[in-house]
Amino acid sequence: MTNAGKLQITTPTDREIAMTRVFNAPRRLVFDALTKPELVRQWLLGPPGWSMPICEIDLRVGGKYRYVWRRISDGTDMGMGGVYREIVALERIVATEKFDHAWYSGEAVGTSVLVEQGGKTTLTQTILYDSRETRDAVLKSPMETGVRASYDRMAELLATMG
Repeated sequence: MTNAGKLQITTPTDREIAMTRVFNAPRRLVFDALTKPELVRQWLLGPPGWSMPICEIDLRVGGKYRYVWRRISDGTDMGMGGVYREIVALERIVATEKFDHAWYSGEAVGTSVLVEQGGKTTLTQTILYDSRETRDAVLKSPMETGVRASYDRMAELLATMG
C-alpha cells in the first residue's frame, strides 16, 4: 500500500470494522504513538474541540488502559478503557474496549497490526463487535470523522518525531 494519508474503512465480516492507514514513518515510531501516553494524548482526540485529560496505559498482557476525553466547549467527559490481551512489540496489540456510558452493546475487541515497508507503516485496526447490529450502529455514528481527524493528527506528530 502506498496510499499514505488515506483512511480506508472496510467490513471484513458482519461483526467487524477494519480501519487502515499508511503513515510515512517507521513502525517503531507508530508503535510509540499508539502506546506512550504522552504521545497518545496529542493525537487521539477525534474531531476538533476535545482534549484528553486522562490517558493511562499499562502496556502488558493483562494490563489496563483508560482514556477520558473532555469536550472543551462544555466540559462533558467521555471515558473508555479495556484490558490488553496480546502484545507483540512493534507488530500487534489486542485489547478489549468498553465505554463508561455504553452507546453500543457488549464489549468490543480491537486488534492493531503494524507492517513496515520502505520506511512507511501500514496500521490496520480491526474492531470486533458482539453483533452485526452493533457494528452497523458504530458505522452510522461519527466514528469515521473522529478516526480520520485523529489519524491526521498522528501523521503530523510522527513527522515531528523523525
